[in-house]
Amino acid sequence: MSNIKLRFARLEDTKRLLEIYSYYVEETNITFEYDVPAEEEFADRIKLISEKYPYIVAEKDDKIIGYAYANTFKGRAAYDWTVESSIYLDVNTRGQGIGEKLHDKLVEILQQQGIVTIEACITYPNDRSEQFHKKKGYEKVAHFNKVGYKFDKWHDVVWYEKTIANHNTNQQPIKLIGEIFVEFN
Repeated sequence: MSNIKLRFARLEDTKRLLEIYSYYVEETNITFEYDVPAEEEFADRIKLISEKYPYIVAEKDDKIIGYAYANTFKGRAAYDWTVESSIYLDVNTRGQGIGEKLHDKLVEILQQQGIVTIEACITYPNDRSEQFHKKKGYEKVAHFNKVGYKFDKWHDVVWYEKTIANHNTNQQPIKLIGEIFVEFN
């Protein structure tokens, strides 16, 4: 794992990130998107998320093998201290600890920003993802029955939650990603 390098995503990474994501759209129910987004649309997503939150990639031998990001949980001011996280890995690199490395860096950055709670939405069943989140200290907080329809089948969704900072009475505003210093090894 020492030869895995993390860094912030750049717009020139869009094509590779979309290649990784395409597998999940076309072959799995992990994402409920039916169609692979156009490269321009995906670049816009990266740009928008990166203005406020961390969007990071993992590289091995200068090739991106996974990525993770946090995004707005809900679009109301009272939710500012809560984010939803996502991690996607090249299908050939799963089970090698890369997701854990991405996750841990994401949490470290979110803590610097003043984020308090991370939410993770998981298509159910997904033992791999559920076990991962439990191992990382998340607790299952919700189960929604048959809320997504993909590949001619209805799918449940579960939500896992992790608190990464104190819930203060006088909560300070979060810092944008550009307002903090992030060091990558």
